[in-house]
Amino acid sequence: MTTLHDRDRRGFASDNYAGLHPEVLAALADANGGHEIAYGEDAYTARLQEVVAGHVGEGAVTWPVFNGTGANVVALQALLPRWGAVVCADTAHINTDEGGAPERMGSIKLLTVPTPDGKLTPELVDRQAWGFGDEHRAQPLVVSITQTTELGTCYTPDEVKAIADHAHSLGMRVHLDGARISNAAATLGTDISAFTSEAGVDVVSLGGTKNGALAAEAVVVVNPELAADPGLGIVHVRKLSMQLASKMRFVSAQLIALYEGDLWLRSASHANAMASRLAAGVGSLDGVTIQRPVQANAVFAVLDRDVANALREKFRFYDWDPATGEVRWMCSWDTQESDVDAFVAELTRLLGS
Repeated sequence: MTTLHDRDRRGFASDNYAGLHPEVLAALADANGGHEIAYGEDAYTARLQEVVAGHVGEGAVTWPVFNGTGANVVALQALLPRWGAVVCADTAHINTDEGGAPERMGSIKLLTVPTPDGKLTPELVDRQAWGFGDEHRAQPLVVSITQTTELGTCYTPDEVKAIADHAHSLGMRVHLDGARISNAAATLGTDISAFTSEAGVDVVSLGGTKNGALAAEAVVVVNPELAADPGLGIVHVRKLSMQLASKMRFVSAQLIALYEGDLWLRSASHANAMASRLAAGVGSLDGVTIQRPVQANAVFAVLDRDVANALREKFRFYDWDPATGEVRWMCSWDTQESDVDAFVAELTRLLGS
């Protein structure tokens, strides 16, 4: 088959644009051939349990799924009764970018809280964590945080622990949307356990796709007591939510390739470094205002709309807030220094700097 795209073209729109990491692609080939039991009773999914538990703690159970929205919806449905609700930041992916899937597919009420940086705090959680026992109010029973956040910020382990301790004191569970969990760990210089199991998080949506995999995510029940509870029902919720892969070995093999060694960290560290290089290159340009510190692989900036549109003729990226002229530039595992330097040079030319 003829390749239909330019393999040398890379932009700054999304880390979802990047292809598969060669090591992940090789893992898919290695998993191919012969017959393996379908629907998760395969050797790769069994091995994945050990690999992920090595990052988040003994007793964790991992449930592979196809995508991040699916992981979030499956996790939250399992954690909530029909009358339950989720407290989250108003910028959370489950609120802004999942097409209403938590509400439509999961019948989940989202109780949102405005935040200055995309991060919740115990005090912000309390803005919605009230009315327990009130039959007229959806019951706030889960706090969902995103690591890294949609604004590119990163929770420290202490910040996550403060939220988890507070939520648990109220009888709530804690879910962490980890679509870019590897980027957060790379920023913090810690393993994933530091801001999941060690911080008291109950369930994690473990990301793979944005870090070099293909349709490979997972719901990880971190809390051993919760993982051992048959009433959690993820085995049923995953199927009901159309997230059960028949040939699951190919999802699990990718996640093993990422997390068994250090590929997850190497790839995320590189993407973060490219974002830092990009921010440093444009930060001093007249006409560009970096909106917040670059803590992972995203750069948010404000610039003239006409300049942004001209820049988009060579490098694709998205508006974040059209009203203010804020845009988002994302770096990926395969972003090259030459990509960043060419972007900076073109923006410099357009600004006449």
